[in-house]
Amino acid sequence: MRVLGIDPGSRITGYGVIEKGRKELQWVAYGEIKPPQQAILSVCLRTICERIADITQDTKPDAVAIEDIFYGKNVKSLIKQGHVRGAIILSCSQLGVPIFEYTPLEIKQAVVGYGRAEKQQVQTMVRAILKISGAMKADAADALAAAICHAHFSKVLSI
Repeated sequence: MRVLGIDPGSRITGYGVIEKGRKELQWVAYGEIKPPQQAILSVCLRTICERIADITQDTKPDAVAIEDIFYGKNVKSLIKQGHVRGAIILSCSQLGVPIFEYTPLEIKQAVVGYGRAEKQQVQTMVRAILKISGAMKADAADALAAAICHAHFSKVLSI
């Protein structure tokens, strides 16, 4: 099973693709999508949509695992994140890939074993699980963590 994990953000969207084999997980691709610095929201959404569609068509995942919105104090940021999530979900669903949503707590629990883990702990465990050496951007690590979460605890698709 191949899973595309996505950590949505209007300024930086992380993505990571893993392959679940019989005995281990392997990374296929990971990185970040960064719309132009001062771009308006519509340009950001189009950029993210197009890149996610390209990544999906290139890597051909069986499922997409996307991080659900977390609660925060900045309502404006949450609304923007909702727009980004909607654009990503539409992009992937138009390509026929099933989408599964996981809370940050579920993702951290699946990767670190503790739902309140720090970002650095998530990065360390993602690198260890996928045998990635060297530094890794936080958003790419979070996306790979979402993919790992789905590979371990696949939710059932309800239609």
